[in-house]
Amino acid sequence: MSDRPIPLLGDIALEAVQQIEHALDGGFVPLRIAGLDGALQQRLARPSHRISIGGVLFGDGAKDDLGKLQKAAATGDELTFAADIVTALDLQKVVIAALWARETAGEPGRYDYRVDLVESPPLPPPAQLSPFGGLGDFGLGDLGFDTSILGDLEDVAGKVAGAVDQAMALVDTLQSLSGLDGLALGGGLLQPVDGAVQGARGLADDFKNATSGLAALFGS
Repeated sequence: MSDRPIPLLGDIALEAVQQIEHALDGGFVPLRIAGLDGALQQRLARPSHRISIGGVLFGDGAKDDLGKLQKAAATGDELTFAADIVTALDLQKVVIAALWARETAGEPGRYDYRVDLVESPPLPPPAQLSPFGGLGDFGLGDLGFDTSILGDLEDVAGKVAGAVDQAMALVDTLQSLSGLDGLALGGGLLQPVDGAVQGARGLADDFKNATSGLAALFGS
C-alpha cells in the first residue's frame, strides 16, 4: 500500500485517485509591434489554477462522500485542497467547477467520478477614502501645508461666525432706532447709514457662508 499522502478536498479523503492534473494559463496577451518579428507578450494577470481529478469512490463511506461532492458542486461552497501536485502552489481555496459521476451495474457501492477544481482566491481589502482626495500620499508636509493647524482653523472659523452674528444683531438694533421720529431713513439723520448697513448685511451673509464652509471642510 502506498504511503503517499491522500488528496483531501474539504473533509473528503479521495483515497482511490487514478489521475490528477494541474493546468495553468500564463495570462499573456500578444501585442504586435511594428518592426518586431513576433509579438510582445504582456502578462495582464495570472488566471486561476485548474485541477482535474479522476478516481473511484468505494467502501462503506463511498455514498456519503459522493453526496458531499454533489452538495459542494451544487452550492458552490469554497473548499480547501491538499495534494502532492499542488505542493508548490499558494492554493488557499477551490470551488468545484464541474462534477461527473457514474455507477455501474453489478458493482454496488462503487462510483467512478471526475471533478474539476478552480482556484477561488480571497478578495482584496476594500478601498478606503483618504483625506484631501489622496494628496496625503504625496506628503502634505512637502507641499508646505501643516495638517496640525486644521483643528485650530475649525475653531477660529466658528468663533468668527459667532462674531458676525453679534455684529448683525447690532445692525438690526440701529435699523430699529431708524424708525423713530426724526431718524427715518427716508431723509432723516440715519439716511447715510442705510446704504452701509445694507451692504454690511450682504457681506456678513457671504462671510458666514464662507466660514461655515471652512468649518465643514476642516471638521470631522
